[in-house]
Amino acid sequence: METITNAPINLTSGAIQELQRLRGEEGFDQSQYLRIGVKGGGCSGLSYVLGFDAKMEDDEVYDIEGIPVVMKKSHGLYLLGMEIDFQHGLNARGFTFSNPNATSSCGCGTSFAV
Repeated sequence: METITNAPINLTSGAIQELQRLRGEEGFDQSQYLRIGVKGGGCSGLSYVLGFDAKMEDDEVYDIEGIPVVMKKSHGLYLLGMEIDFQHGLNARGFTFSNPNATSSCGCGTSFAV
């Protein structure tokens, strides 16, 4: 049985709009979940994972404004309280991460250290 709990991260309205746009594109596989997580690497030690993926057996499942989200429970330690936004500006375009757990971040904002 699948349980949906409160998500440890927050998606801004800009991120939700962009994710809904992507999910609404022709040919999008509606069985895919938005995967949020971390992996080793990047100039600061850890990199963010954000993309559409299949649900795995050990994933926790969340629903954020109608967007199905999966995340490994162990990643919550690094991502608790994080906010994901989508920027349309000239200086920043794409998804951005604001992580209160990060002690340092790289210049591009896609990797961090705790």
